Amino acid sequence: MTRTEEQDHPDPEGCADQDRAFSALLEDSAEDLYENAPCGYLSTLLDGRIAKVNTTLLNWLGHRRTDLVGTRRFSDLLTVGGRLYHETHFAPLLRMRGEVSGIALELKAADGRRIPVLVTSTVKTGGDGEPLLIRTTVFDARDRRAYEEELLRARRESERERERLQQLAATLQQTLLPPTLANVPGLDVAAHYHIASADEVGGDFYDLFPLAAGTWGLFLGDVCGKGAAAAAVTSLARYTLRAAAVYDPDPAAVLSNLNTVLNHEYNGHDPRFCTVVFGLLTPDEDRGGFHITLAGGGHPPALLMRADGTADYLPTPGGQLIGVLPDAHIATTTFRLDPGDTLLLYTDGLTEAHTTTADQDRYGDKALLALGNELAPTTAEHTVASIRDLLATLGAGVDDDTAVLAVNVPSRPDREEPQ
Repeated sequence: MTRTEEQDHPDPEGCADQDRAFSALLEDSAEDLYENAPCGYLSTLLDGRIAKVNTTLLNWLGHRRTDLVGTRRFSDLLTVGGRLYHETHFAPLLRMRGEVSGIALELKAADGRRIPVLVTSTVKTGGDGEPLLIRTTVFDARDRRAYEEELLRARRESERERERLQQLAATLQQTLLPPTLANVPGLDVAAHYHIASADEVGGDFYDLFPLAAGTWGLFLGDVCGKGAAAAAVTSLARYTLRAAAVYDPDPAAVLSNLNTVLNHEYNGHDPRFCTVVFGLLTPDEDRGGFHITLAGGGHPPALLMRADGTADYLPTPGGQLIGVLPDAHIATTTFRLDPGDTLLLYTDGLTEAHTTTADQDRYGDKALLALGNELAPTTAEHTVASIRDLLATLGAGVDDDTAVLAVNVPSRPDREEPQ
């Protein structure tokens, strides 16, 4: 049979089924639709007394019709909290607007169960505009409530998990930093670590420790990336620097050894590198102060704030990132730290912080140098406190962890120290 013939001679059984369904639809009375609707209906007088209620709502509540009609008010079906909300918010708003929709309430069933529902009420008016009664539609919200409770449970679990991860990150971060810095005679020391995000472990590190023959080593560095992988590199770098300095304290040799280790361990598909500045401190017994040799491997230059009130960056240009090339170029410089001088080492989280200043997007090297000139002459404690205040002022603009380490040779008694 062709398609045209099928259309001309439709299936008689299919037509009969459609006819029966259509007849049943016509016989479906309005009263039956009201009584057995998938939602609850009730009508109340203006004082709240129930005048009419459908079977669906009666079945939800477990009441007989005679229990409610003419004897109970709509508010009587609510929980204590619901009745309070109805009297203070729902009813006044309904009188004012004539309609309130989508209000979450709880009905109290005959057996004491609480049924979460969404309620919509409208005021029916007569031809003269005067209110006659209130029609209320009640939607079962039990599935929605269960869904919301599951979402809330999942959110709370997620928050607890985040707190555990933050605690783990903070604990791991502490293990990557020295619990205390070495007490160097004739030298004041201060350090600070600013965490940009409590959710991830940063890669900044620093240390100050004794070496043989009355010398001390210090370093500050920044591993690329964050998280567990960066923490592993940070730990390796920190302990390699200390071990290499014991073997050969020459700063260039120390960074060269670290470069060899990182390049060997991380030369595959996931290369890891860092920037580091390493210093060797030797006290000058005759003149006071310290001789310092600094070696830089791709790290921002140290800032020297002098006793005469000036500040300059130390020349360590051209130093290459540690761990990238088999033979990295290490830049070195030697200078004196005299009484009243302060040396500041820092990571680029400080200079690359975003600012709200109209003429600059990042804090930058010039701003830090200007701060150094403003602070000089200063002390280690005062310098670090000023940096902490600055980071707090920049707020969310500091989107990378920042470590600072300051060392200062105290001024002679005839010099006035900053307050």
